[in-house]
Amino acid sequence: MEFFGNILAVTMHDLTRWDDGEAVMTKAIYDHLIKRGQVNVLQRACRCKKALIEYHSLPERFRVRFETKYGDPEKTMKQEELPLAADTEAQKYFFQYLLPNGEHLPLAKQEEYTLNARVLNALREMLQTQKVMRRACNNNTPVIWANLFAAAGELRDAYGHTLPKSEARLRDKLRQYMKEGYGCLVSGKFCNSNTLKITPAAGRQIVALRRCRVPVYTTKQLFEEFNRIAERRGWKPLASYSSLVQYLERPEVKPLWYDAVYGELAAKQLFARRNKTEMPTLRDSLWYGDGTKLNLYYKAVEGGRMVVRTVQVYEVVDAYSEMLLGYCVSPTENFDAQFRAFRMAVETSGHKPYEIVTDNQGGQRSKIAKRFFAGIAQITRPTAPYNAPSKTIESVFGRFQKQVLHADWRFTGGNISSKDAWKINREFLEANREKLYTYEELLAAYAEARSRWNAMPHPACAEKTREQMYLESVNPATEPVTELDMIDMFWLTTEQSSPFTADGITIQYRNRKYTYEVLAADGTPDYEWRRENTGREFFVRFDPERMDRALLYTQTPMGLRYETVAYPYLAVRRNIQEQRPGDMELIRLNDAMNKRERVRRQIENHALELEHGVAPEQHGLHTPALKGISEKEYERLADAIMVIPSEPAAEPMAVGEYEKMISNADPASIFNRM
Repeated sequence: MEFFGNILAVTMHDLTRWDDGEAVMTKAIYDHLIKRGQVNVLQRACRCKKALIEYHSLPERFRVRFETKYGDPEKTMKQEELPLAADTEAQKYFFQYLLPNGEHLPLAKQEEYTLNARVLNALREMLQTQKVMRRACNNNTPVIWANLFAAAGELRDAYGHTLPKSEARLRDKLRQYMKEGYGCLVSGKFCNSNTLKITPAAGRQIVALRRCRVPVYTTKQLFEEFNRIAERRGWKPLASYSSLVQYLERPEVKPLWYDAVYGELAAKQLFARRNKTEMPTLRDSLWYGDGTKLNLYYKAVEGGRMVVRTVQVYEVVDAYSEMLLGYCVSPTENFDAQFRAFRMAVETSGHKPYEIVTDNQGGQRSKIAKRFFAGIAQITRPTAPYNAPSKTIESVFGRFQKQVLHADWRFTGGNISSKDAWKINREFLEANREKLYTYEELLAAYAEARSRWNAMPHPACAEKTREQMYLESVNPATEPVTELDMIDMFWLTTEQSSPFTADGITIQYRNRKYTYEVLAADGTPDYEWRRENTGREFFVRFDPERMDRALLYTQTPMGLRYETVAYPYLAVRRNIQEQRPGDMELIRLNDAMNKRERVRRQIENHALELEHGVAPEQHGLHTPALKGISEKEYERLADAIMVIPSEPAAEPMAVGEYEKMISNADPASIFNRM
């Protein structure tokens, strides 16, 4: 752009160039305007000249585009005619300038004062030039201020400075500037503390009233109370309610009262610096476990009438993929729910997690819980208390509710603790309470909702679902889970030992008793094992999810030692009508084996008595016969039993030989069946 005489002109190049941004107009539009004579051509293009178009003849839409791209052309041309020297010292001075209250100058004021300093620098140079010229000519006439004032006016039109428009005031400002420097350009409105409506003492009084709990003031009541106190103490009263609100909302004032009004935790969330963390890049690197309300209503019958209920759910989520790995629905959040949820997570994953983070609630502080979590992961730690933003699982819960559960009309609404809990249509819910889920239907619906969440695209990778993200990831630092690992991690051990009796070994779990016995390879009771262990105390290790078998351990000085596996005690129907296949065979087997064991015990025990000379027959007495076993049956059972004497070198004694020895020792044999 340039002046053609006194007319502001722009070139075709200015209008159609694309190298510095979008063109004001295309070449085709430019030719169209020229052809139709819609613009005033001041100079046509030729070999040595460029085409000039009168700027003000351009249609308004093109002038707007031109000024958007290049700025006001008249102001730009004036600035080129009246250049101002830059003043980096002024720019630095106003950038670092601190007001009495410790604040910096607003950015717009920094630019304004820097421009004013540049203009005053130019006027000062003009003044000094006049003085030097007069001294050179031995001229003592005063400086002509009219020339300086005119120059200031031209610079105002070109740059828009805010120096005084009055000649006298401009002269005073220049003299002050030459004497005091940059500081005289800062407005007294910033520096005069008397203009502040609220003094430090008054401010402390306002904060004290806002913090007061007895009584609790609303802001309007606080405004009235402060003005009453101000009148008594000689302070300037507040003129408006808005000035009080603005003061309380100042960033340096708000932390002084916020905790008293809304609680210290709310103040912590608002003012405390938060760590910025990056999420894991591998599956199973970090699992979160937390309980929350299962946000679906269901119907139940209590006291003969239908009621609407909700229930708790404990979830375990993989932080990398946001996949829901395991869960447990229960009336309350307790260790049992956590145990079930983490067990399901491990079974789903097939690996142990590297780290587990929980909220340190719901029984997680108990010794059994600490042992349990320590056996699952290499690192187990709680989240910082009262710090919900630090738990990724809270974010997962919120998005799971909004994106999946919210679609169900039985949705309960957001949790109370959520920042943007939403309301539900309770009238609609009341009108359709008969159509609510039953508890069993609720469990099925929630399981389906979890599956939908896992099948949804991951926020960080829209091409893959959360489940795909999880399954395709490999974490070399985690261990695959074996059957022995499952026993170590999820099987429970009784705190006290229990005796194995003739009725088996009984434990109690969740207010229910379970009885086990040791079985032989063919599935029948192991009578040989019973012979050695009936009456012995065992610690029992069992699977709380199945209870289909138990491991028996004995206590040794080195700790618990594994002995054998026990299975649920074999039971038969008492009445013949309801007996199942195999019941009668088990009854007969048990009767026969018990008789055999009775005979064996008597033979072995009597042999011991004879060996040490304490048998009744050796003292003229009789050993009583076994009740319920005939002589013939006794002899048949005795013939099948081998008696091993205590002398290692002796040959095994047959039952017939043993009976002959007894007969010769005492004519009144103990085996005489009366």
